[in-house]
Amino acid sequence: MDDRTGLILFAHGSRDEAWREPFEAVLARVRKDHPGPVRLAFLERMVPSLGEAAAELCAEGVGRIVVVPLFLGVGGHVRDDLPRLASALSRELDVGVTVVAPAGGDPGVTAALARYAIDSIPGRGSSGG
Repeated sequence: MDDRTGLILFAHGSRDEAWREPFEAVLARVRKDHPGPVRLAFLERMVPSLGEAAAELCAEGVGRIVVVPLFLGVGGHVRDDLPRLASALSRELDVGVTVVAPAGGDPGVTAALARYAIDSIPGRGSSGG
């Protein structure tokens, strides 16, 4: 393994395959702007799992993995499940795993959501009718 860092975009998952579309769009944008290895993973009901995505990155030789939770808030999955999964992966794959704060806690994300909401008002912005 080397000192390259792999990135995992981590989402909840759903039985509905359409759920993955916005996350695939984020993945495509990240890949466009980030030269390093990046994967999308899901907590449940969709593949790949966090473990599968991490194993793929390790097979590419990454020495560190950063997990970016694409969640708006901190609930049990982000607070309890994800740290437990990340710790287990770190031990099993012998790789450093860092979990950053969920996307919803970033001021840029909340500003973008607020702007989207305001723009959705008819006659107010570009998104509204």
